[in-house]
Amino acid sequence: MQTHGVVRILSFCYGHRIRGHEGGCAHLHGHNARVEVECRGPLDALGMVVDFGEIRRVLETWIDASWDHRMILERGDPIAHVLAERGEPVHLLDAPPTAENLARRLFEVAAAAGLPVTAIRFWETERSMAIYEAS
Repeated sequence: MQTHGVVRILSFCYGHRIRGHEGGCAHLHGHNARVEVECRGPLDALGMVVDFGEIRRVLETWIDASWDHRMILERGDPIAHVLAERGEPVHLLDAPPTAENLARRLFEVAAAAGLPVTAIRFWETERSMAIYEAS
């Protein structure tokens, strides 16, 4: 069966660290993320899978409010309360803030909003990408 698909690209800046990592990722650092949101399905009456503007409205709005220019840390990270006490924006996850887990979280947000998302490609750097796909 053939289907149509669209991809919307979003970008944002964030910081994180991966506690327990044996390399540089154990330290606070930042990235300029690029996110590819893939949606697939039948065409609607206008000939679209989903309007690009709807993808932007849902995910860019959520990213801007939750992750953009924030430290994304795992719940329980001892530095989180220090940053929050000093007025620094922090977003807490129930899992380590790896590219894999960030891709999964964006997929969940998109799906919960009713987007026909089939994959999130989360580019942490220009050479490193994590993918979360519908199973």
